[in-house]
Amino acid sequence: MKNRLATLVGALALSAAASAQTWIWYPGDYEIWLGNQMNNRRTERGAFFPPFWKTDSHYVVVEFSKKLDLAEPEEIFIAAEGKYNVKLDGKLQFGMPSTLKLPAGKHSLNIKVWNQSTPPTIYVKGKTVNTDKTWKVTYEDKEWIDESGKASDTSATVYMDAGCWNFDGATQLPSKFSLVRKPMKAVSSTPRKEGVLYDFGKETFGYITLKDVKGKGTIHIYYGESPEEALDTEYCETLDKLLAEPGQITDLAIRNTRKLYDEYTLDNSKAFRYVYVTCDPGVTMQDVSMQYEYLPEEYRGSFKCNDEELNRIWEVGAYTMHLTTREFFIDGIKRDRWVWSGDAIQSYLMNYYLFFDNETVKRTIWLLRGKDPVTSHSNTIMDYTFYWFLSIYDYYMYSGDKDFVTQLYPRMQSMMDYVLGRTNANGMVEGMTGDWVFVDWADGYLDKKGELSFEQVLFCKSLETMALCASLAGNTADKTKYEKLASALRSKLEPAFWNEQKQAMVHNRIQGKQSESVTRYANMFSVFFNYLNADKQQAIKHSVLQNDSILKITTPYMRFYELEALCALGEQESVMKEMKAYWGGMLKEGATSFWEKYNPEETGTQHLAMYGRPYGKSLCHAWGASPIYLLGKYYLGVKPTKPGYEEYSVTPCLGGLKWMEGTVPTPYGNIHIYMDKKVIRIKSDGGKGILNIPTRKGMKAMTIEPGKEQVFKY
Repeated sequence: MKNRLATLVGALALSAAASAQTWIWYPGDYEIWLGNQMNNRRTERGAFFPPFWKTDSHYVVVEFSKKLDLAEPEEIFIAAEGKYNVKLDGKLQFGMPSTLKLPAGKHSLNIKVWNQSTPPTIYVKGKTVNTDKTWKVTYEDKEWIDESGKASDTSATVYMDAGCWNFDGATQLPSKFSLVRKPMKAVSSTPRKEGVLYDFGKETFGYITLKDVKGKGTIHIYYGESPEEALDTEYCETLDKLLAEPGQITDLAIRNTRKLYDEYTLDNSKAFRYVYVTCDPGVTMQDVSMQYEYLPEEYRGSFKCNDEELNRIWEVGAYTMHLTTREFFIDGIKRDRWVWSGDAIQSYLMNYYLFFDNETVKRTIWLLRGKDPVTSHSNTIMDYTFYWFLSIYDYYMYSGDKDFVTQLYPRMQSMMDYVLGRTNANGMVEGMTGDWVFVDWADGYLDKKGELSFEQVLFCKSLETMALCASLAGNTADKTKYEKLASALRSKLEPAFWNEQKQAMVHNRIQGKQSESVTRYANMFSVFFNYLNADKQQAIKHSVLQNDSILKITTPYMRFYELEALCALGEQESVMKEMKAYWGGMLKEGATSFWEKYNPEETGTQHLAMYGRPYGKSLCHAWGASPIYLLGKYYLGVKPTKPGYEEYSVTPCLGGLKWMEGTVPTPYGNIHIYMDKKVIRIKSDGGKGILNIPTRKGMKAMTIEPGKEQVFKY
């Protein structure tokens, strides 16, 4: 435990300062490997349940290289995960040297590593020669030798900048990464039926620990996000079964036998609040507790106001985000525990106002993309592919990290090539064989046929994103190509989908004919993408967003975007009421983390059911934490206007509150805002900021000076 914690303190530090040396790998490879470990932990009632999309793997042979210019001789230490060789100026060194003396002068250092089971990684430490992201890596050096024995003078090798995280010590092996654990006790235990029901007080995640197990027989452990689920031994979503014998215990799901000491902690992690444990008559135990597992994030963002219910909504949203921020941003902790692109893009945005953890954003983006060839949409879902594109430029705007976009750009190209290869004669996308057109879970019919306006809006924004990223990557030909494609598609959106009579974009078009259906999705995205003029945006507000006859949204997933559209239209007061009614409604139902779906019209155990299963719904789902983002961007009013908060704007809005205050994290530090009905106080640690102050004549722009608190009366 002590070693694990020591490893994680170094591995999870999110300091912007680069270390002297760190473990490096082929970019994206470690992320894919680590994601495979996590995505394949899902079980359903004790059965292994792997992802149903293409799973990629790491390159098994990777070459690491560095051009050196040494003022004096130097000795370096070398460590690797895998079998390796070392070349100095093209000459192979004997064996697998752990140290190497480098003469003064200019040299080429090459280290080639083979590892079939975990990603090839290396760690080099010297006085000036240290592994970091400036090293070059390739998975094929394309070296060849002619009949005379002369090596090639030219090569078609494509080199990338090395990938790294914060494994900065020689013994901090990337392949040994694990999250932090700490022991937690149940808040109560109650005899029920044939066993004991343990309540841990709130939604949580970790490993059950059994104390002082004695006897011979079977132990059944049933998990639940609710007491009903834990006690329903036939239909609870997750369970474990153990066989206790004198001196040992066997986990029957994974066929793992271990010696039995005073305490036994299961190898399978689970999400739960309640745990129901039953034992055969011949088995006894003293207590049941847990090892809580988590990523040690820092809550850099904050929000507080005069409304205690809203404060509670922010706190539970932050806790929901913490539970679903693990090695990657996952969807929910009970059921899937997978990385889904639609969930992830919202997690990124909430993260920018809570943790500002850029490393987890990058890991998740790499994992979701995987490797070439592209054989399906991200997670097999068309809209999720488009969210993947959009998330990359979002990341750049919040972080200013151009290098990441440049590294990723080739995989953006091949992903977009796949999309463009599946467009129809109109240059639009339709669901084809193998495509899952998702949009949303809806309590009503949602047609997925033909050209969906929602998909075209996302596709258009993705093309615009490609043009922006091509520019960052220095590819002017691609920039022009994608600008033309985006412009052509955008010019078709209104003629194809705008219905003057309905004052809205219709849901879809089949064989060139508009449907009669109007849904919220394309309309609300068109608002905050500014794809329609001001008059049509206002029309949409009345004809769609504030029209109860339009199919209602019952998932926090799309509530996120619906409320963002209303905030973009200046409806913060009505959005505040919606947040209190919707997320406050979950709190009134006893939620300790926010759910995958919430329909206020449902009652009792109806809130637990989904997918035709009585407990199929996730009661801790990342997209349920939307208020974190909304309160940061549209109430505290902070957003970057140039990449990495080099320039930013603050447009605070009380939205019916008497006062509010909060902190928004940035690469420079923090921006702290206080606002009541008379005064705004603001303090920023860096960047060029503009504060937009409401006046009777409209907004008045004031310059924010970094490093000191400023007070503005209005």
